[in-house]
Amino acid sequence: MELFQLKRASSVAQALDIAETDAGSQQSGASMRFLAGGTTLLDLMKLDVERPTQIIDIHRLPLAQVEAIDGGGVTIGATVRNSDLANHPLIKTHYPVLSEALLSGASAQLRNMATTGGNLLQRTRCVYFRDAATPCNKREPGTGCSAIDGFNRNLAILGTSDHCIATNPSDMSVAMTALEATIHVESKQGKRSIAIDDFFLLPGATPHRETTLKPGELITQVTLPAPAPGSRGVYLKLRDRASYEFALASAAVVMTVSSGKIAHIRIALGGVGVKPWRSREAEAALLDRAPEPTAFQAAAEAALQSARPQSQNGFKVELAKRCIQQALKLATQTA
Repeated sequence: MELFQLKRASSVAQALDIAETDAGSQQSGASMRFLAGGTTLLDLMKLDVERPTQIIDIHRLPLAQVEAIDGGGVTIGATVRNSDLANHPLIKTHYPVLSEALLSGASAQLRNMATTGGNLLQRTRCVYFRDAATPCNKREPGTGCSAIDGFNRNLAILGTSDHCIATNPSDMSVAMTALEATIHVESKQGKRSIAIDDFFLLPGATPHRETTLKPGELITQVTLPAPAPGSRGVYLKLRDRASYEFALASAAVVMTVSSGKIAHIRIALGGVGVKPWRSREAEAALLDRAPEPTAFQAAAEAALQSARPQSQNGFKVELAKRCIQQALKLATQTA
């Protein structure tokens, strides 16, 4: 870990002032990061993957509330801890898919520290990204992707490019994608609201650019729209072991059934995409159809039709299909 300067902010305005000042020094090679729970950033600093010279501690900011908003829906502060969010009555009652996703991730100790904003910015667990001695386009653009011809069992099969096949590791973001969350950010230039599906970027030829965040921007909150009456949500995670493990394949399903047909459906996948993967193809295959096995199978086939498996992760194609079908089955059974 390299030397860095730590600054503590007591308000959003102060954090943005510091960030703007630090951004001016980035032209000389400095880099700035916001720190909340630190469950990802500190690990990467110890591995010499992240090398910030300026760190702004934001965990004291007044962004730790979960509140209902007018017209339905909920707002979630960026520093809300994962454990608090998962167990909040508003989330457990109206957004069970999000609660299930959060409780399936990491360990209780990490959930007690990890924050909503930090979870959105989690970085891949690809072993080559986390090994500073190996080539990695995401870590050092232009050096190559070691995973394509290396160990890629756990990596992505959807949205990949010739430059990167790293998987997004977040469970929370998969559920929020199915819930059509909006991410709110602030900087000295003003405020922006970003639909979650537009927040994450495909790797293309620039895998080091993972989100649409601009330098100096701070995530302040996430909003979820009001759930549709009678909607049902399920998060199903398939992994090598029952706890403290990242997904090989996961599915978040939010569904409404009316008059025996699927009237509203959102499906997002984890463990198989370079970002939390919304499958509009699967949704189109289900809309206005009866919730029965043949429809679920058609949706699963549609979701994986563009998969590009690598040498060791071809099993994920069938695994993800079965995950989707089982999640849809569970959603139809949810009271």
